[in-house]
Amino acid sequence: MSGGRRWILGVLIAVLVTALLGGVATWTQAGSMERDLTARAQTALFEAGLPTGDVRFDGRDATLSGFPPDQALRALEVVQGVDGVRAAKVNGDVTPLAPSTSASPPPPPSTTTSSPPPTTTTTAPPPTDKAGVQAEIDRMLTEAPISFEPDSAQLTADGSQAARSIAIALAKAPAGFRYRVTGHVARGPGGESAALKLSRDRARAVARILTGNGLAVSRVTYRGLGDTRPATGGEEDRRVEITVV
Repeated sequence: MSGGRRWILGVLIAVLVTALLGGVATWTQAGSMERDLTARAQTALFEAGLPTGDVRFDGRDATLSGFPPDQALRALEVVQGVDGVRAAKVNGDVTPLAPSTSASPPPPPSTTTSSPPPTTTTTAPPPTDKAGVQAEIDRMLTEAPISFEPDSAQLTADGSQAARSIAIALAKAPAGFRYRVTGHVARGPGGESAALKLSRDRARAVARILTGNGLAVSRVTYRGLGDTRPATGGEEDRRVEITVV
């Protein structure tokens, strides 16, 4: 074999070996990332009192299984809150979370011999136009704002319930609608960069609840605007907006 052919053969072998080593390294890194996410997700579930199910990762996407139906949505929320998790879904039955209601006292006995005619109440159908859906979102956020623990992206119990209620409402809207979640925070001592990061983390936390409760990931985007758009200079500066786009 001539020297030129041996040189070409050597180059080809070197290229093949480099590609093979690169593929092995990529596979090893992916496996390490999935094992790390699995361990952190299982730890978070254990600390939340939800150790009975199983969580597996494909890249940064989690699949939960084996959880009792009444714990599945809570487990989904816990895993979505783990840093590094991109999306999560539940395999199996899920019991929807509904706000608690208090029983109303029985009506007093009637003191008259005649009673008024019965009235019939009907529930208005959900809006099907963008303006109507946006008005419903704004109404729900006014009645129950999405709140967080101080100086963190961890939703309060009321904030989680408010976000899930909006997700359920949006799941009934036309499938072609898309939504943008925008986070705002008040001006604080951490400066502009800290405010921007906190607002973005809070918007991402809400987006995860929306996509974990019926909305496709492709229909939800999020962003943080920090403290650049104050509302009134008070608590209203700390808010999350959801916009039909």
